[in-house]
Amino acid sequence: MTASNSQSITIQLPTALRTFTDGLSEVKVNAATVEEALVKLTELYIDLKRHLFDEDGKLRSFVNVFLNDENIRTGDGVVTKIKSGDTIMLIPAIAGGIDVS
Repeated sequence: MTASNSQSITIQLPTALRTFTDGLSEVKVNAATVEEALVKLTELYIDLKRHLFDEDGKLRSFVNVFLNDENIRTGDGVVTKIKSGDTIMLIPAIAGGIDVS
């Protein structure tokens, strides 16, 4: 990937993950795809990696990633191309609830 393909984008982090980004709610990175942006994020904040990716380097199933309000899983997934000014939002899935049956 050449630097000319990289775009400046913002990654928004939920409160639960800010512990791993020194309290930052947003981080800016340069990347050409969603995957590259997430890899760059985890290079900046190493402890965040295990919360986003499994041992095989795949995005964890409980991490929802939105690019400009669109869930990437309904499109091209992590290879989704990004453009300058885009926003990636990380939203961990919430489990639990009450069985009312």
